[in-house]
Amino acid sequence: MDGAAPAAGGVSAPAATAHAGAVNGEAAPGEAARTAAFEAGIRDALAALTARLDREHERAAHREAVIDRLHEENQRLRRGELQAMLEPVRAALYRLHDQARREAGRLAGPGAAEPPDPVRTAGLFSAVADDVADALARLGVERFTVRPGEPYDASRHRPVAVTPVADPGRDGLVTGVQADGFEQSGKVLRKAAVSVGRLDRTANGTADGAGTAANGTADTARAGAGRHAAAGRGETTNNRLGTDG
Repeated sequence: MDGAAPAAGGVSAPAATAHAGAVNGEAAPGEAARTAAFEAGIRDALAALTARLDREHERAAHREAVIDRLHEENQRLRRGELQAMLEPVRAALYRLHDQARREAGRLAGPGAAEPPDPVRTAGLFSAVADDVADALARLGVERFTVRPGEPYDASRHRPVAVTPVADPGRDGLVTGVQADGFEQSGKVLRKAAVSVGRLDRTANGTADGAGTAANGTADTARAGAGRHAAAGRGETTNNRLGTDG
């Protein structure tokens, strides 16, 4: 019977050959297939990760573009709002410019030798102040005025001068107004400049001293008159006693 001769130790020749190949580093067909499949999976995963990163990069670039566009639109809107807010100020300045030019032309006209009318000049300056206050009111800034005699309020008034007063009732009251104040939504933006009355204690002390001296003189005079009257009554009594005796 023909057959392969058994190798030494009872191992056949094909098995010995396969074992030798494995020992020499040659992988079996199944192992090679598994390795190839593993490597293919890694390549697919890397490709998918790369594609995902590319998509994220595109999304980030799109977001940046949207943010830049919104920022530009916001800046444009803010510039437009600012211009709209400044329009009343420009209109008021136009009117002030025209008034100043008219008054300059009037003063430089044929009748320039005559002194300016104080009433007309005061009216002109009052109109200028009203135009400015109107322009500020359109921006939300309101003017508030202070009257002499009102109590001094540190939150709304800025003292620029002190007026000595002899009346204690005027101590701490506003005695004069140098400039109006301005506020916006209840918040004081600029305090009104005022003069505040302060009690002059030196004058009061002098007056009190004079009054005390006058009272003392009157008391002394009354005491002297009383003594003279008593002395007169005593003399009369003595005379009567002497006559009767």
